[in-house]
Amino acid sequence: MRPALRSVESTRAGEALAVDYGGERVLLDPAGIAFFPAASMLVVADLHLEKGSSFARRRMFLPPYDTPATLARLAALIAKYEPRCVVSLGDGFHDDAACERLSPETVAAIEALAAGRTMIWVTGNHDPSPPVNVPGDSVDTLATGQVTFRHIAERGCATCEVSGHYHPAAILRGRGKAVRRSCFASDGVRLILPAFGVYAGGLNVRDRAFDGLFDLGAFRAYMQGTDRLFPIGWRDLIG
Repeated sequence: MRPALRSVESTRAGEALAVDYGGERVLLDPAGIAFFPAASMLVVADLHLEKGSSFARRRMFLPPYDTPATLARLAALIAKYEPRCVVSLGDGFHDDAACERLSPETVAAIEALAAGRTMIWVTGNHDPSPPVNVPGDSVDTLATGQVTFRHIAERGCATCEVSGHYHPAAILRGRGKAVRRSCFASDGVRLILPAFGVYAGGLNVRDRAFDGLFDLGAFRAYMQGTDRLFPIGWRDLIG
């Protein structure tokens, strides 16, 4: 029997939503990260650092400010929660050569984020090799307590699992129009985080790519509003 991901307190503007997950209290922040207080661990997915410069190499030119903007957002959340450990759930970098394109200022910014804490880079499909020139340890998966952390959700996983990769988004219809937002997606056993990178897109949780990952009866999409999260059940979402 799958445990429900149960809200234990309501969210206010700018505050995280507290949920019971994997036998402990977890905070889902409207900015798109999960914080595990017992382990003092901040978890973020799909930073996609240097996506802009990756596109530029293929002559697809975007404003080259995505990496500083993404790191600034992450720095604000690290200052807010003061974690002992930061875990990037894969695709921290948009490609395996991204570290080589980091400016000295960006390397210094990452070093500042990691100062005095453990930094863990979970490998992803975009960045399967360990990052270079930046602090931190590289792992394929991370297990702590009852929870396994990896980049791509594994069908049939017997433990609680936190992942990224899919860039979940949800569409809610109301008052004659549809609202689309990035979201946390969970059924109480599996938790998929929204993509954090400023150039990261989103995939509708009703897309076939999510088939078989969730118990739809227990499913909730925690849609990101401007400063709070909105828990939405499966039946209220549209494809």
